[in-house]
Amino acid sequence: MILERCLGSMLLALSMLSNVLGAFVGVNIGTDVSSMPPASDVVAIVKAHQITHIRLYDADPHMLKALAGSGIEVTVGVTNEEVLGIGESASAAAAWINKNVAAYMPSTNITAIAVGSEVLTSVPHSAPVLVTAMNNLHKALVAADLNFQVKVSTPQSMDIIPKPFPPSTATFNSSWNSTIYQLLQFLKNTNSYYMLNAYPYYGYTNGNGIFPIDYALFKPLPSVKQIVDPNTLFHYNSMFDAMVDATYYSMDALNFSVIPIVVTETGWPWQGGSNEPDATVENAETFINKLIQRVSNNSGPPSQPTIPINAYIYELFNEDKRPGPISEKNWGLLFTNGTAVFPLSLGGPSQITGNSTAVFCVAKDDASEDKLRDGINWACGQGQANCSAIQSGQPCYLPNNIKNHASYAYNDYYQKMHTVGGTCDFDGTATTTTIDPSYGSCIFTGSSNSSTGRESLPPTALGPISPGGSTKLPLSKIQFLISATCLLVVLL
Repeated sequence: MILERCLGSMLLALSMLSNVLGAFVGVNIGTDVSSMPPASDVVAIVKAHQITHIRLYDADPHMLKALAGSGIEVTVGVTNEEVLGIGESASAAAAWINKNVAAYMPSTNITAIAVGSEVLTSVPHSAPVLVTAMNNLHKALVAADLNFQVKVSTPQSMDIIPKPFPPSTATFNSSWNSTIYQLLQFLKNTNSYYMLNAYPYYGYTNGNGIFPIDYALFKPLPSVKQIVDPNTLFHYNSMFDAMVDATYYSMDALNFSVIPIVVTETGWPWQGGSNEPDATVENAETFINKLIQRVSNNSGPPSQPTIPINAYIYELFNEDKRPGPISEKNWGLLFTNGTAVFPLSLGGPSQITGNSTAVFCVAKDDASEDKLRDGINWACGQGQANCSAIQSGQPCYLPNNIKNHASYAYNDYYQKMHTVGGTCDFDGTATTTTIDPSYGSCIFTGSSNSSTGRESLPPTALGPISPGGSTKLPLSKIQFLISATCLLVVLL
C-alpha cells in the first residue's frame, strides 16, 4: 500500500512538472554522412548548440557512450530491419533492451524507443508484428524496471491519413485499421505518445498548388486566404498544425482521445535541384525558426489547444549519402564542423539565453527586398556601418541573402548610433529584438558571445516525463524530488 501511494504521488508530481514547464524542440541525427564526425565531437556540437533532445535512428554504441553524463534526452531507434525479429521473439526483445538501453542507463538519459520508422508505409511486411514488437520491448523494460523512464512508440508518416484536410474529417487508411487500433491501445495502456512524421514541405510541393507556400512556412495569410475547416470553423495558421490536428481527429475516429502527439520529424530542405525551386536557404530558415517559435508558445493545435506539440527537427547534418533528389541530401541545420547553415533564433522572451538585456536591430521577415537593398546601401554608406563581415568569404556572408545581410548592417549601425539618436527603422524594414541573431562565427555587435556561435533551440532541460512537456530540472534533482516524495509518503 505504501509503495502504491509512493508511486501515485511520484507520478502526480512528475505530471505536474511536465505539464507546467512546456514543450521542447529536439533534433534528429542521421548518419548517412560521408564525413561524419566522431561521436564525441557530435555530442560536443549538440551541447554547444544547446540542443537538449535528440533522436537516433539506431542504438549506436559510440553515440550512447558519448552521451553519458550529458543529461541530453535520447530517443533510440529500433531499425526497420530489427522489427520483425523483435516482433517474433520476446527473448530477442529482452536482449535488445539489455544491450541497447539498460547497459547505458542511467548515465545516458534514454527516455524513449522509436520502433522502426514509418513501418506501415515503408516495410508493410513487418506491420503484422509491429505492435507485438512494441509489447515485447515494453515487457523487457518492465523486467528491467525501466518502464517508468522509457516510453515505447513508433513513428508513422502522414501517408497513412489519405485525406488530411479538412482535419475534422481525417481518418486513417482503413486497410490499416486493425493494426492502428492495436497501436493506439498500446499507447494508451502504457501512457505513451503517438510519434508523427509531419512534413509541410511535402504537403506543399505535392499539393498541386492547393495551399499557398506561406501556409507551409508558418507565415501569416491575408484575411481572404485564411485556411478554415468548414466543419469546425477552426482557423489553421500553418500546415504543421493542420497535420497534427488531422492525426488527432483520425485517432478520435477510432474512439481514442488525448493520446499526445510528438512530431518526431519535420523540417525543410535548404537546397534542391532545378525542379525543386522551394528548397532554398531562405525557406528553410523561415520554416525552422518559425517552427521553434510555434513550439515555444506551449499550445496545441486548434482541436487540442492545451496539449503542447513537442517536435524534432530533421536533421542535424546533411546526409549527403542518401539516395534520391538533391533536396533529400540537404536538410541539415549544421555543417559537420558545427557551424550553422543559416541563423537560428529562439522562440520568444522566455527562451532568451546569455545577454538577455541586449537589444539588436534586425530586418523584418516581411520586408521587401528592394527596400532592404536600399537599407543596406544606406547603412553601409552614409550610415557608416562596418559591413566587411557580409562580404564574400567573410563570416556573415552565408547565407547569401538580402535579409541576412540587412540584419547585420542594420544592427552594426544601430549599436553605434542608438545612443546619439540613431533608430532601428530603415523605412519600416527593421525591428528591435532581444534575441541574439549571432550564429556560427558570425557575431553581431552587442552580443555577449564573442567566441562561439549562438544558434540554439528552446533551452528546455533534462528529463521529459511526459510528452506533454519537458522539465527544466536535471535528472538528479528529479530523482531527489521523487525520493523525497516517497519518504514523505512513508512517514505519513
